[in-house]
Amino acid sequence: SYSFCTLLYFNMRSALGLLLTAIGCQASDKPHLLYILVDDYGWADAGWHRPEGYKEIQTPTFDKLIEEGIELDRHYVFKFCSPTRSAVQSGRNPIHVNVLNLDPDYLNPNDPVSGYSAVPRNMTGMAEQIKKASYTTHMYGKWDAGMATPQHTPNGRGYDNSLFYFHHENDYWTSLVSGCNGTRIVDLYGDKSPAYGLNNSRTCSQQQQQENCTYEDTLFASRVMKAVDTWKEEDPPLFIFWAPHIVHEPLQVPQPYVDKFAFINDPPRQMYHAMVNFIDTAVGNVTDLLRQKGMWNNTLLVLHADNGGPIYRSGSAGANNYPLKGGKMSNWEGGIRVNAFVSGGYLPEQVRGTKKEGYICGWDWYTTLSHVAGVTPVDEKAALAHLPDIDGMNMWPYLSGQTDTSPRTQIPIGDSHGEATIVGGLIQNEYKILVGTLSMAGWTGLTWPNKTSSWNPSTTVQHCGNTSATGCLFNIMEDPGEHNNLAASHPDLFNSMLTNLSRVSTFSPNRGPVDPRACELALETGFWVPFAHLD
Repeated sequence: SYSFCTLLYFNMRSALGLLLTAIGCQASDKPHLLYILVDDYGWADAGWHRPEGYKEIQTPTFDKLIEEGIELDRHYVFKFCSPTRSAVQSGRNPIHVNVLNLDPDYLNPNDPVSGYSAVPRNMTGMAEQIKKASYTTHMYGKWDAGMATPQHTPNGRGYDNSLFYFHHENDYWTSLVSGCNGTRIVDLYGDKSPAYGLNNSRTCSQQQQQENCTYEDTLFASRVMKAVDTWKEEDPPLFIFWAPHIVHEPLQVPQPYVDKFAFINDPPRQMYHAMVNFIDTAVGNVTDLLRQKGMWNNTLLVLHADNGGPIYRSGSAGANNYPLKGGKMSNWEGGIRVNAFVSGGYLPEQVRGTKKEGYICGWDWYTTLSHVAGVTPVDEKAALAHLPDIDGMNMWPYLSGQTDTSPRTQIPIGDSHGEATIVGGLIQNEYKILVGTLSMAGWTGLTWPNKTSSWNPSTTVQHCGNTSATGCLFNIMEDPGEHNNLAASHPDLFNSMLTNLSRVSTFSPNRGPVDPRACELALETGFWVPFAHLD
C-alpha cells in the first residue's frame, strides 16, 4: 500500500509543490530516469511507422508510450554499435570519442589515457554525472563501451549495479563469444566480477530451450524489474540504463514468440519481428510496474535505437528501414536516423502526444538528463587529460515545451578511414552532405527481407565526391529518402557545406593492437574480464 504522500503526489501532481509543502510531506523534484537503448532497431520495424492494424509488427507498448509521450522524428546516432554507445556514455559526438567498432581487447601501452577500445579512460561517464545528484544508478544489457581496465566497465563509469556483456554481441542462450584461438568464451559480467552461475549451460540453444535455460534479455529485464520493485519512497531516485541485446544478431528468441509470428514465411523477418515483440512486452512489464508502484508520474523514459536496422547480406539480419535509404553501417538516413521517443509522467501535459521534428542526437542525453537531475555536466577529468569536451546539448527546454525549436541545427557525421577518425558528412539546417564511398546505397520495399528479392545492399555502393559534379547533397526535410541529389544544381550550397565539414575537428588516438593478455585471462577464468589493471 502507498503512503498518503505518494497517493497525493500521484493524484495531484499539478499542485504538488504548494500542497505538499503545506502539509509537511517530503517531495523530490528529481524524476526517475529510465533510458532504454535498443540494438539494431529498423525504422520500418516500429509500429508507429506502419499503418494502423499492420499485423507483422506488434509493438503495443511502444505505441502507447508514444501516445502518452513525444515521438522524436529526427533523432540521430552513429551508423553502428560501439561508437553510438561510447557517445551516449561520454556525451560526445563519436568523432570526439570513438568511431571504431573494435572488439574490446585493444590496447596501446604508450597511451594510458586513450589507447584503448571505445571510451578513453579519463572521460567522465553519464552515470558519474547523474550520481552527483544522489541517484542510485543501474546498467543492464549490452555495454560495448570498453573493457581494458576496471575504469572502462559500467562500475568504473559510475553505475552502482550492473549486469552486462562487453562485446558487440554474444549468444542469447549461452552468453558465449568466439575470439580466443577459436575458443568461445562467456561474456557476462556483473558489477566488479564475472557473473558466475548466471550463464546457462552450453547445451542451451535456440533449438534446445530447456526449462533451466534463461534467455539473456529475460535476465537483463528481470534486473530492471528488481530495481524498480525494491525501490522505496525513502530511497534516492533511480537512473536505469537498459540496453537490451535485441534486436542484434544472432536472431534468437523464446519459442512462444517465434510461434506467435508463424504466419510470416521469411525466417529472418519472422525472427526479427518476434524479437521486437519480446522487448516491447518486456518494456511494458517495467512500465506497468512503475505505474503500480506509483512511480510513473515521476518518471522520464527515453528510448532510441543505437543505429539503423541492418539490411546487409540480402536481409539475413531481418531489419527494414523503409522508406529511408540504406541501413546500419552506412551514413544514409537509414543508418543514422533512428526510432526514438520520450514518455513518462514527468513530461508536462501540454507536450504529451506530440511529435518533435527538431534534431536530437544520442550524445545529447548525457547533457539533457544531467540537467533534469539537477547537475551541470562539466568534465574536469577529461580537461586535465587534454581530451575533447562534451558535445551534448540540453534538450529539456525543447522537450518540455519551454521552446518550440531544438538548439541543434548542425550534426557532423562521423566515419573512419582505416583507424583514423574522419568526418563523413554534415547535416546543417535542412540539408545534408555526404562524402566518400557509401554502401547500402538503395531502398528496401514495404516488406523486407522476403524470399522473392535477391538484392544485396552490401554490394550496392555510391560514391560521393568533393565537387558539386560528383558530390551528394540532399534536402532531408523535403526528401527524407535521399532520392534527389541537389549537389549539381546547388553548387554554392554544396561548396559552403563542404568547407564547413572540413573545419570540424576530430579525435583520433592510436588504440593499439589486440592485447594477448585479454585472451590469456579469458581462457584462465572462462569469462571476458578487464585485463590491463593500472596503478
